[in-house]
Amino acid sequence: MVIPENSSIVIFGASGDLTYRKLIPALYHLYANKQLPKSFAILGVSRTEYSDESYRDKLKRSLQEMEKTEPETLDAFINHLHYQALNTSDTQEYVKLSSRLDELAQQYNFTERNTLFYLATPPSLYSIIPASLAAQGLNSEDDGWKRLIIEKPFGYDLASARKLDTEIHEHFQEHQIYRIDHYLGKETVQNLLVLRFSNAMFEPLWNRNYISYVEITGAEFLGVEERGGYYDNSGAVRDMFQNHLLQVLAMVGMEPPAQINADSMRDEVVKVLQCLKPLEEHDLRNNLVMGQYTGSDVRGEFLPGYREEHGVAEESRTETYVGLKAYINNWRWNGVPFYVRTGKRLPTRVTEVVIHFKETPHPVFGQNAPENKLIIRIQPDEGIQISFGLKEPGAGFNAKEVKMDFHYASLKETQMLTAYERLLLDALNGDATLFARSDAVEACWQYVQPILDFKQDPQSLFGYACGTWGPKESDQLLERDGRAWRFPCKNLTDTDYCEL
Repeated sequence: MVIPENSSIVIFGASGDLTYRKLIPALYHLYANKQLPKSFAILGVSRTEYSDESYRDKLKRSLQEMEKTEPETLDAFINHLHYQALNTSDTQEYVKLSSRLDELAQQYNFTERNTLFYLATPPSLYSIIPASLAAQGLNSEDDGWKRLIIEKPFGYDLASARKLDTEIHEHFQEHQIYRIDHYLGKETVQNLLVLRFSNAMFEPLWNRNYISYVEITGAEFLGVEERGGYYDNSGAVRDMFQNHLLQVLAMVGMEPPAQINADSMRDEVVKVLQCLKPLEEHDLRNNLVMGQYTGSDVRGEFLPGYREEHGVAEESRTETYVGLKAYINNWRWNGVPFYVRTGKRLPTRVTEVVIHFKETPHPVFGQNAPENKLIIRIQPDEGIQISFGLKEPGAGFNAKEVKMDFHYASLKETQMLTAYERLLLDALNGDATLFARSDAVEACWQYVQPILDFKQDPQSLFGYACGTWGPKESDQLLERDGRAWRFPCKNLTDTDYCEL
C-alpha cells in the first residue's frame, strides 16, 4: 500500500451535497484505515460563511449520522478540516485562498506545497476556477505537485467539451487534470480487466469468433428525485450513457495494455472508443430507442411520471431511458452487437455486463444446449456468474443449464474501497489510470453527438410505465435479431421476475 505524500486537499463546493455524502466520508475512511499522509489538511471552499469550528461541527454531525465512526478517530480527523469562505466566481477573491494555503503550509510544516483541488461545483465554474487558481500561481508545480479533479459532466456536447478542454489546458497540463468517473472506481469495473487478461480460459474466447453479443445495463429504480431542474437539461444520454456506460463498454472491448500504467491503459481505452461505428441516419432510426417514464402503480405505491416531477417542464421531451445497438469496427469485435441501455424508474438498481457466447456447433449436443453466459455484476450485488450446460440426470444426453456464482461480499478478509475512496487515493498518489483522458472524453462526445442532434426529432421519444424495463421498442432492438434482454434481479441470480 502506497501512502500519499503530505499535501493539502482543497474542495470547492464544500457546502454542497457531494461533499457531505461522498467526499468527506471517503476521506474519513481513508484516514481511519491509515491511507492518508501523516500530515495533511482539508480546506473546504464555498460562498457560504462558516468558521473552521462551525464547519467542523456540521461535518462531524453529518458523519455521525451517515457512517459508523470511532469517536477518537473522528475527532482526530475533524481537526484536519478547515474552511475558507470565497466567491468562487470572482478571480480577485482567490488572494484569500492563496494566503490561507500559506498559513496551512506553515501550520502543518509542509516542505512541499502539494495540492489537490477538487471541483465539486456546478459545471459553469469548471473553466473559471482553474483560471483563477492560475492567476495566483496556484497551478505552478515549482514548489510541489498541483492536481485538479473535475466531476462530470465534462461539457454539454462535443463543441462545449472541446471549448472547456482548451480553456482548462491554458492553465493546467494534461498530467495535472483528473476527470473523475466514479463508475471506474468500482472494484468490479476494474476486475473486468483482471478477469479478461489474467485468465487463459477467457481471453482466447473474448472476440467475434466465440461471442455472439454483449449486453450492458445501467438501471436505476429511482426517478430524478429533487434534481428535475438539472436533469431536464441533461437527460439519460448525457447523464449516464456518454460517460459511465461508454467507459464500461471500453473496458469490455479494449485490447490488452502493454503495461499496467496510466498511459498504456488509457491508450487502449481511446483506441476502442475511436473504433465505435459512427451513428448514421439508419442507426438513429433503427438501432436507437429513447423513452420517458410515465406515472404508474408499483407495488401499491403510485410513482409520478417524469413530467410531474419537481422542476421538469410540463411538455418536456427529455429522455430518461436510452437503448442502443452499437458496434466496434475492429478485428476483435467486427459484427458483434453491443446492446447498451440505461434508464430511470426501471424495476431495480443494477449495473451489469452480460457476455453471450455463441452456440456450440456440434449437431447433436447443440440442439438442446443452454446458452453460455458470463454475467459481470458491477452493482449492487458485485460478483460474477457463469452459466453452462450439464447433463440432466436420467437417460439420454439432454443438457441442463447450471450456474456458478462468485460474490465479492464472500471475500471477508478483504476490505473493498468505495469508488470515491479509491479515486481520491489514486489522485493523491498521482495515478491517473482510472481517470478519463481528454482524447477519450472527446471520442465519447463525438460518438453521441448524432444522438443529441437526433433528440430534436418529434418521433424519437417513447413512453414507458414506472417499474417496467423501458419502452417496448427497446425490446424490439433485440427481438429483430432473435434475442432478448436479460431482466436482472437485484441479486446476482436468474429469475422470471425482478425484486424491488
